[in-house]
Amino acid sequence: MDPTRLRRLLADVRSRRLAPDAALEQLARLPFEDLGFAQVDHHRALRTGFPEAVFGAGKTPEQCVAIVERIAARGQAALVTRAGDEARAALLARFPKAQEHALARCVSVPGRRRTRALRGRVAVVCAGTSDLPVAEEAALTAELYGAKVERISDVGVAGLHRLLGRVEALRAADVVIVAAGMEGALPSVVAGLVDAPVIAVPTSIGYGASFQGLAALLAMLNSCASGVAAVNIDNGFGAGVLAATMLRRLRGRAARR
Repeated sequence: MDPTRLRRLLADVRSRRLAPDAALEQLARLPFEDLGFAQVDHHRALRTGFPEAVFGAGKTPEQCVAIVERIAARGQAALVTRAGDEARAALLARFPKAQEHALARCVSVPGRRRTRALRGRVAVVCAGTSDLPVAEEAALTAELYGAKVERISDVGVAGLHRLLGRVEALRAADVVIVAAGMEGALPSVVAGLVDAPVIAVPTSIGYGASFQGLAALLAMLNSCASGVAAVNIDNGFGAGVLAATMLRRLRGRAARR
């Protein structure tokens, strides 16, 4: 349940279109729903503005479907991240309106209400083609949460002229997400070119000494550029949510002026 739906529920009770007991029945299931193997948080959209997402890795296809069923039953949009091939197939079979995002390894199911568009723009940048799955997870998440996203791919520091050719697009963004593996230097370079916050996403791409993304993470944490904040290795979802949250705060400030 999101704030709009809750306001409608309260308005229906006040206008006597809905009996208090019927409203109470809906509210009784609001905080969370116990499925035995999962506690589905229906209250999250009220608290944070974004519905609960489902981390698909480690879950069976049946568990993913069952959780999304309960989220969809409340009219909320659902996003399943890191969903394997079998889980994606099961979700697509169960939900006719579901969309597969194979590159991002995600499945999205639209809610009853269209997501409200956020002010501003997010640029999602990746250093190399191998970083694309993580970058696309970030871009998809930000889009599903209402952001306008521009994708800038394969502009790593090994060929800096590629990045410099996209400076105008970078400077037009209100938030920049940068996904990079190998040495993880790209966020520092980007942060030196823009006046927007840069969300750095280390990826588990690289040869042995990259230590599955640890080298990139440490490089990003030690960035010499200001305005860089790093999320966990391969956490495109977290970067997308953070970017959308920043834009939502911009919308909130504009509405109060």
